Amino acid sequence: MNIKVTSDSTCDLSPELLSRYDITLTPLSVIKDGVSFLDSVDITPADIYRHVDNGGALCSTSAVNVDSYRKVFKEFSSKYDAVIHITIGSLFSACYQNATIAAANFPNVYVVDSMNLSTGQGHLVIEAAELAQKGLSGVEIASQLNALRSRVYASFILGRLDYMQKGGRCSSVVALGGKLLRIKPEIAVTDGAMKMVDKFRGSFDKCVEKYVKEILKDQKDIRLDRIFITHSTVEETAVEAARETIKKYSDFKDENIYVTTANCTVACHCGPGTLGVLFMTK
Repeated sequence: MNIKVTSDSTCDLSPELLSRYDITLTPLSVIKDGVSFLDSVDITPADIYRHVDNGGALCSTSAVNVDSYRKVFKEFSSKYDAVIHITIGSLFSACYQNATIAAANFPNVYVVDSMNLSTGQGHLVIEAAELAQKGLSGVEIASQLNALRSRVYASFILGRLDYMQKGGRCSSVVALGGKLLRIKPEIAVTDGAMKMVDKFRGSFDKCVEKYVKEILKDQKDIRLDRIFITHSTVEETAVEAARETIKKYSDFKDENIYVTTANCTVACHCGPGTLGVLFMTK
């Protein structure tokens, strides 16, 4: 069958992967000083960091609206046997609800709630494209994605807490303590929501090593076809620390370790200095 895979810009896949699998993105909106921009279309994470570093207020994000989804679904539903759209988790955004409303007008459009974000969502996007290459139908792909989403492990550590503190997601006391004690919290996506599950102390590179070791050392059923290191503007030494620790505590080959840069949603809420390792289990 001829299947089109689409997703929200929050999936954080690299341009190379988007091109390889012919994936089209629907951009969320970023609100900066009351003006709306499209994620990674007319605003970038660097623009957001520069704005905040210069004293500007934190930016916010808003979901893709129903009309925008409807336009995308109308374009592709007439050209393909089916369209599979994977959204950011429904507990993080109204994207899933809006996409579902828009898809009601198109019987060959299937909307899947990833129950995840960033390349946790991206894993399911690639799964959809690979299932389409195997010849599965739209309904079969959607069904398999719904079954697979609980097998995605997504977590990240924060190098800075000021964005979370300014956004009201952690207190000033916690942020100050984190800075003075060099504490880096680990946030994981569990049942479609984010929870703090651990914390590490020391330099960011050392915390990355400890974090990757902890999440991989006891994994017995990890899939080895794909693992993401996704970050928001960290030093290359931190990326290499993650890569080398992955290779030390698992059997991933270099070609199956993908490094991607987070788009504007992570940039708005977590700021620079965030790094995550995301994989799937069997």
